[in-house]
Amino acid sequence: MPQNKDRYAFWTKYKRFASTEILLYVIMIVGIILGIIIFG
Repeated sequence: MPQNKDRYAFWTKYKRFASTEILLYVIMIVGIILGIIIFG
């Protein structure tokens, strides 16, 4: 049972930062595309 509680706690913590991580990945992808367009 403690393992399941740890898993649920992990997912609740992950959901809090999931949106910010998605935003960071989107910004990185956009930056790479812009870099290819500018330097390409």
